Amino acid sequence: MNRTFKIVAYGLLMLLLASGTHAQKKKEQAMVCRTGLTYEISQKTNWGKGKPVVINVTPYSSAERAGLQLNDIIEEIDGIPTTELSKEDIDILLNPTGRPDIILTLKSAQSEARTVRMRKECKPMQAVTEAMLAISYNMYSLETTSERTFTCPFIYTATEDTVDLTQFHTFSFAEVDENNRDLEIDLNRIIEREMEKKGYERDLRKPDLLVQTFYYFDKNPDYIGPNPIKLEKPVFRYNSNRNRMEEVPFLELGASTSEAPYLLQLGFRLIDQKLQPGRVLWECESNELLQEPFGLKEYAQMHIPLMCLQFPYLRSKKHVRFTVTQCTYNYTGINYDLNKLSNVAWIDKGSPAYEAGIQPGDVVEGIEGLSTDYTIDEFTSAYRQFIMNTMELRDKSTRFTDSNGFDRCMYWDTFKYPEVNKAIQNANNLTAFAYLYYFAPYINPTSNNAITFYVKQGEERRKIIIRPTIRSSVSIAIGYPSK
Repeated sequence: MNRTFKIVAYGLLMLLLASGTHAQKKKEQAMVCRTGLTYEISQKTNWGKGKPVVINVTPYSSAERAGLQLNDIIEEIDGIPTTELSKEDIDILLNPTGRPDIILTLKSAQSEARTVRMRKECKPMQAVTEAMLAISYNMYSLETTSERTFTCPFIYTATEDTVDLTQFHTFSFAEVDENNRDLEIDLNRIIEREMEKKGYERDLRKPDLLVQTFYYFDKNPDYIGPNPIKLEKPVFRYNSNRNRMEEVPFLELGASTSEAPYLLQLGFRLIDQKLQPGRVLWECESNELLQEPFGLKEYAQMHIPLMCLQFPYLRSKKHVRFTVTQCTYNYTGINYDLNKLSNVAWIDKGSPAYEAGIQPGDVVEGIEGLSTDYTIDEFTSAYRQFIMNTMELRDKSTRFTDSNGFDRCMYWDTFKYPEVNKAIQNANNLTAFAYLYYFAPYINPTSNNAITFYVKQGEERRKIIIRPTIRSSVSIAIGYPSK
């Protein structure tokens, strides 16, 4: 529990270091440049072997603005083939000294090759963004900002043949079973949507890939009963259709089949129709143990988007762990100094704070009447105390465990919003950075999302009102979050 409470001090530093894989310090300027791109060198014979493959794109980053997508293969960097480069060489080329832009040649299902221009974002090494602060201070607003992990019982298989999956661009579906026509049409519609997101096109006449679904749901003939000793924990999964984590009636991984009253299986395979017709190129299946009935269509809507994240680049073959990061916060463009959060280390050009006249070197002495003149340790201590003192204001029915392992995460009780607001307004709680969630009714009961900053510029003190932009993002990654 203490480890979670220290996230303001420890988490800020780790987020700063981990937020860009290709960060490189310029010692003479103490600057760090990032692109928002994370990659790994592929070892897969069927998808970019020996080349960097994109495994994460940071929301609102230059990589996202340039159009980079999950599973893109980086063929060239500024005209240099990546097969000729070491990982160290790639990192240097992705962050060239003295150049703001990088030209990438990418390969994916969308096209044989496309070229994008990606611009670096360079800031002082100690600059802390509002996105970093939003994650660190998310106990103010778990309703909008959280990072959670969950595991799905997916099993993947991919052909061991040496075949380049970038050659496949179109797909269609196997003949529908008339006995389950409506269900299969629904399943195919969900898969079609995910395939088109990846750049594949449906072709009814001569498809490169044939999609075949399989499924099963019934009572478990071997059901004995629940484990009388084991204390069941609620299972949560992310539902992309509803954009939220939801509790589901599934048993945890590792449970015995005899403990489940119901069994459910859902899977689909992609069959070669282009090079070697009939060959299974890729397959994913899920086998769930259920405590109560759950519709196959509803299951497919929730899980097929997760299944498809690893097509065509397969990283984890069994029991896949996902990290979902949801972050909605007020963006002004102020980057605070890690060593003293009241100091402005950087201002994003064109941002609301930039337009309002705030500059690097300014001192934010207060936000919405609350002082910022405290050390990291003081902010951490006050945040910890705030969390402990306001537990009674939370809705226990919403309890969940976050990616740090803190198992007392709960949304605010809607009937206690006035008390929450009173705690936020208490100067002893050092809640100045709750402005990141000023749009939420438990932080600010009015509908006016305008933030008042008290700023010292040289010898002059100014009252500056900023209307922030609300930034909202959801990212789903394979594996644990980077810390």
